[in-house]
Amino acid sequence: MQSFDEFNISNQLRYAITDLGFTNPTRIQSESFPVISSGQDVVGIAQTGTGKTFAYMLPILQGLKFSKEKHPRILILVPTRELVLQVVEEIEKFSKYLNNRVVGVYGGTNINTQKALVSEGQDIIVATPGRLYDLVLSRSLLLKSIKKLVIDEVDVMLDLGFRFQLTNLFELLPKNRQNIMFSATMTDDIDELITSFFTSSKKISIALSGTPLDNIAQSSFAVPNFYTKVNLLTFLLKDSSKFKKVLVFVSNKRSADRLFEVLQELYNDEICVLHSNKTQNYRIRSIKQFDEGKNRILVTTDVMARGLDLNDITHVINFDTPRFPENYMHRIGRTGRAEKKGESLLFYSDKEINYKEAIETLMKMEINQLPFPENIEVSTKLTPEEQPKNLEPNNPHKQSDGFERGESFHEKSEKNKKTNKGGSYQYMIKAKYKKPKTRGDKNYNKRNKKK
Repeated sequence: MQSFDEFNISNQLRYAITDLGFTNPTRIQSESFPVISSGQDVVGIAQTGTGKTFAYMLPILQGLKFSKEKHPRILILVPTRELVLQVVEEIEKFSKYLNNRVVGVYGGTNINTQKALVSEGQDIIVATPGRLYDLVLSRSLLLKSIKKLVIDEVDVMLDLGFRFQLTNLFELLPKNRQNIMFSATMTDDIDELITSFFTSSKKISIALSGTPLDNIAQSSFAVPNFYTKVNLLTFLLKDSSKFKKVLVFVSNKRSADRLFEVLQELYNDEICVLHSNKTQNYRIRSIKQFDEGKNRILVTTDVMARGLDLNDITHVINFDTPRFPENYMHRIGRTGRAEKKGESLLFYSDKEINYKEAIETLMKMEINQLPFPENIEVSTKLTPEEQPKNLEPNNPHKQSDGFERGESFHEKSEKNKKTNKGGSYQYMIKAKYKKPKTRGDKNYNKRNKKK
C-alpha cells in the first residue's frame, strides 16, 4: 500500500498529515494526486466516506504558493452550509503550517459580514452556489483570479436546483482554469455539465456509480405507515448498547418535526433535530452535540446527507425511503466511514416500494429484508398525508378527465372574453401622448405645441 511519504509534497503538509494521524492514502487520494497536480480537468467518482475532500485539497494546497493577491485563486463549491463549515475546518487543519487565507460563505447569515471578510483578501473561497452568486452580482467578490474550480457533491447540487447558478458562474469564471469535480454518483446531468464546460477531463472512477461501501451492512423492514414506523424505531432505539450513535433520515421538514416531538417524550436529552428551517446557530449546535456524543440520536432531512464527515455513526436509519436513489447512497455513506463498520436500515411502506426497487437497481443488489417483529403494534393512526383523500365528484372546480358538460353550460359572452391589457394607461393614454423625444428637456413638447 502506498504511503503519504511517497507523495511529492512540502514538509509543512507532511507535518499536518502526521498531526492528523494519517499514514496511508485511500485509493481516490492516490489516483487523484498526480492528475490534479498536473493541472488537467478531473472528474472523480468514489463512494462517500473514502476521503474525497482530502483527495482534492492535498494537491491544491501543495500547488498554492504564497501571494499578496487580494482576489481568491481557489473556489470550492459545496451544496450546504454545514459542508461549507466542514471543508473550511479541514482546510485549516491541512494548512496548520502554511500561510493560507480561507473563508466560507453561505446563505442564512448576514451577507454584509461575509462581504467584509471577502474584501480583506482571501486565497480560498468555500461557498454554496446561491450565496456566491449573490456576492458576485453585488461585485463584492471578483472571480477574475480563480485558477482552480472545485465542485464537491455535484450531483446533490443539481438535485437541489443549483443548475442555474452553476452555469452562470461558469460563464463568469476565467476560461483558463482547472476544473475539479467530485461525486459519489454519476448521472446524465453531470455528463451534460462535463461536456459543456470541461476540457479533456480525466475521469477517475474508484467504484461504479451507485456502489455502496462493502463495510456497510444493509437491511430493510416493510412497515405500513408513519406511526408503525415510530413504534419500530422506538423498539430498536431501546438497545442503546447496539444503537450507540444513530442518524435518522426523514423525507421532509414536517415529518422531522413530527417524529422529533414523538421521540422527545421518550429520549429527551438523547435526541436532537436538524433541517433547513432551523437557524444556522441551531443547526451548528445540533451537529456539534451529535458529533461529540452529547446526543445519541439525530433526526434530520437530506440536508445532512451531503458529504458531512461525522465521527463513529453506528447506524443510519432511513425512516422514509428517499424518492431519488442517489440520496440513499449519500445517506448511508454517513456510517462506515474511514473503513469502519456501519449499518443501514430502510423502512418502506407500500407507497415506497418503487423507490426501494429504484435503489436496488442503482446498486445492482437487493437489500436484505428482515421480518417485522411480532411484538410491535401496527398502528391504525394515520398522518394527514396518509389519510385517504375525500374526492368530490360533483365539485365543478375539480372536474376529472373526460368530464362532459351539461346542457346548462354556455360559452362566455364577448364582453367577458376580453383580456387584461394592463390598464388604460398602458395601451391608450401612452399611445395618445407618447414619450417626449428628448428625456432631458421637459418643455420640448410644450414648445412644439405652441408652434
